[in-house]
Amino acid sequence: MDTNRPLTLVPPVRLEGYGVRLREWSEADLADLVALYDDPEMARWTPVASPFDLDAARAYLAGAREGRAEGRRIQLAVTTDGGLPRGEVLLFRSGADEQDVELAYGVGPAHRGQGLAGRAVRLAAEHTVREIRPRRVVLRIDAANVASEAVARACAFELTDEPPVRRVSRGREVVLRTWRLRP
Repeated sequence: MDTNRPLTLVPPVRLEGYGVRLREWSEADLADLVALYDDPEMARWTPVASPFDLDAARAYLAGAREGRAEGRRIQLAVTTDGGLPRGEVLLFRSGADEQDVELAYGVGPAHRGQGLAGRAVRLAAEHTVREIRPRRVVLRIDAANVASEAVARACAFELTDEPPVRRVSRGREVVLRTWRLRP
C-alpha cells in the first residue's frame, strides 16, 4: 500500500454476516434515525444533536451523504434483515492519522443487549481490513463508556498506550482512549 495516499472510503451497497446486515441510510429511515438517536445515552456518548428530531435527522442524513461523496465517511444502518435500522456503524478517516480508519457505533435503546454492536463492528472491521487496507483500524472510546469498551474487547481490539485524544462535542471536551484492532 502507498502509505502517502489518502484513504478513500467507498461505501459498499450492503455488508452481511454475523446475523446483521449493514446498509446505507435512506430518506425512508428518518423516523427510525430519530428513534435511535433521540436518547440520553446516545447524547452522552456521541456528538449527534440533542434533542434529535426530524430536522436533526435530515441534517444528519445530508451530512452522511456528503461525507460519502467526498470519500471521508461511510455511515451504515445496522439491521438484522435489511429493513428496520437498529443502530449504526460508521467508518471514517481518522483525524489523528489519515492512514487509519476509525470506527464508531451505536445501537438504539430498544435494541440494546442483543449483541448487535459487536456483530456490526466485527463485520465493518473485517470489511475495512480486507477492502480499504488502512494502516490501522481504531476505536476512540471514553473510558467511562463501559459498554463500548466491552464491545471493543469482544471484537479483538486492544487498548493502546497512546495519549488520550481530546475532542469537543456540543461545547464540552471529551477525552477518548484509543483502541486498535489486534493484528
